Amino acid sequence: MRHNAVRLLMATLVALAACLVAPGSPARAAVPDSPAVTYTNPIAEKRADPHIFRHTDGYYYFTATVPEYDRIVLRRATTIQGLSTAQEVTIWTKHAGGVMGAHIWAPEIHFIDGKWYVYFAAGATNDVWAIRMYVLEGTGSNPLTATWTEKGQIKTQWESFSLDATTFVVGGVRYLAWAQRDPSVNNNTDVYLARMSNPWTITGTPVMLSRPTYSWETVGYKVNEGPAVIQHGGKVFMSYSASATDSNYCLGLLSASAGADLLDAANWSKSSTPVFTSNAGTSQYGPGHNSFTVSEDGRSDVLVYHDRSYKDISGDPLNDPNRRTRVQKLYWKADGTPDFGIPVADGVTPQRFSSYNFADRFIRHWEYRARAEAGVSPLADSQFRVVAGLTGSGTVSLESANFPGYYLRHKNFEVWLEKNDGTAQFASDATFHKRGGLADSAGVSYESYNYAGRYIRHYEYLLYVQAPSTATDRADATFYAQ
Repeated sequence: MRHNAVRLLMATLVALAACLVAPGSPARAAVPDSPAVTYTNPIAEKRADPHIFRHTDGYYYFTATVPEYDRIVLRRATTIQGLSTAQEVTIWTKHAGGVMGAHIWAPEIHFIDGKWYVYFAAGATNDVWAIRMYVLEGTGSNPLTATWTEKGQIKTQWESFSLDATTFVVGGVRYLAWAQRDPSVNNNTDVYLARMSNPWTITGTPVMLSRPTYSWETVGYKVNEGPAVIQHGGKVFMSYSASATDSNYCLGLLSASAGADLLDAANWSKSSTPVFTSNAGTSQYGPGHNSFTVSEDGRSDVLVYHDRSYKDISGDPLNDPNRRTRVQKLYWKADGTPDFGIPVADGVTPQRFSSYNFADRFIRHWEYRARAEAGVSPLADSQFRVVAGLTGSGTVSLESANFPGYYLRHKNFEVWLEKNDGTAQFASDATFHKRGGLADSAGVSYESYNYAGRYIRHYEYLLYVQAPSTATDRADATFYAQ
């Protein structure tokens, strides 16, 4: 009898749901929590090891290593893009002699308990490689005009090469992560973690979280450095940079549960492969030493990093000044882990387009055919730059993120990804009018430039250019930019 009652209840619920949905109405996915954000790269030329901090005052604060290695600079703007043209102020200059007199590297700015703190590394005039970590404290609402005092060196378990301090809070506990050379080991630097008793002092015994052992961590130098932390879905993720600072530079990833004892190295897992590497297709080389920030609306995570636009470097990479600060949206996989994708091409950053009626499906290319698919890997197969239309006239074209110069175009009313051959026919077929979503004005629909009334839509998960006539057609031709 109980089974019959359950079946009756289920039938009633199904009937009720049917009454609540108009006959013939297509399924509808929720508007995404994280809409598209786009920026134009690079943000700053000749600025390495970038750190962007968004404060509660509505400003983004930006600092980075300058190629002269002689000072600490700050910029601020109300938008990330605005940092590219913001006034730059020098807040501190290296000492004329002694410690803190050379190799001023990798500053980070944080706001802790009502004061500003800048963490940086420096050598000494009598030994430029005696790199240690130091802290500045700033008093004042605006760090560009604050009064700065030196809090001295962050003392660790050894007096050895140490740099790239970053601080973060998990579960009400403030931690410091950094890179340091273990004097007893034949490598360059490992990543360490410790609690902090105040913003310039660690307490307790530091724990080593990662040592360079994989082949991709040991090219040129055996390096793990530049830790950066982001939290998401009850997990703590720590990215770090590996290998020499040339085109081999790349990012690895550590992860732990936010509820675990973070000072137990066994609670951290380490990626066996790099998560962010050079990409010849987009002409980006040596991406690394990253930080994380958030978009202006607070709904997207943003990856901040440096790289170069060329692979080959003459001489020591440390003497090459052309590392540039760049940003791009950080995406999250269905399992809650970050997807860094690829370092995208210079210019406007790409977007993804999810289906209006199938939230987990994104426009992507596969063997050059365009389709709507879930669980896209690699991420870049589902990223497209919305650029000025190849025919002009206020139109747009959709350029592949990982195949620059290739565009979505229709051919026999099927949508393919093909290389621009420079013909007028290609330009027309790869050009669209961007419209408000046919099924939801918060979405977007793309109408063919040369076949008015035909829109990009998915049908059995393949993309076509068709004229929508039903509610389902209009739903299939509506996408959300992410």
